[in-house]
Amino acid sequence: MTERLSSVRLKNYKPLREIVFEHLREAIIQGKLRPGERLMETQLAEEMGVSRTPVREAIRKLELEGLVVMIPRRGAYVSDLTVKDVAETFEIRSALEALAAGLAAERISPAESEELDQILVQIADSIEKNDLQQTVALDEQYHNLLYRASRNDRLVQILNNLREQIQRFRIASLGMPGRAQAVLQEHKGIAEAVAAGNSGLARCLAQQHIANAENVLMDWMKEQKKM
Repeated sequence: MTERLSSVRLKNYKPLREIVFEHLREAIIQGKLRPGERLMETQLAEEMGVSRTPVREAIRKLELEGLVVMIPRRGAYVSDLTVKDVAETFEIRSALEALAAGLAAERISPAESEELDQILVQIADSIEKNDLQQTVALDEQYHNLLYRASRNDRLVQILNNLREQIQRFRIASLGMPGRAQAVLQEHKGIAEAVAAGNSGLARCLAQQHIANAENVLMDWMKEQKKM
């Protein structure tokens, strides 16, 4: 494995199987368990300091979420990021993100607009420190705030259903050289349009932002196939 998993921390209010599931899901989303990597129950159990049973249950649940694939007579593997996966997810995300940004421009509160600016300052600081993990977390906060500012609960719910797929793509995209700085500028443009109440511009900039992220990720995947 590319990076060892830490031991899980037991929580009184959560069953062990749920803790193990969340631990493994986070490892996949963060890229600690890479696409195509085989998931060995015994090894994972040893690294997390648990028995094989909750690991087995977690893997089955991850399969239902599409993060793991089971191959007959070969075992469980972290699902690959395919060009089709990326294209389909970004096609949906482009429409939803544009809608959220447009609605946010019409409905965002002054306090939320100020919070959006504060997140942008924090993102700039995390990029300066070369802290990818913090940049990814703040990027998620930025988008979640825009979703919330849309005042459309069903839209927020649909976007949340894409959370795992989006997060995997977010980490891969922001890890590309120069992409984080470009994202910051794109975020600033969207935030300015939203603060100005320019719904049409906010929608266009959000669509372009998602298109740029898709192009970067597609180029990276093509390069990986050549290696």
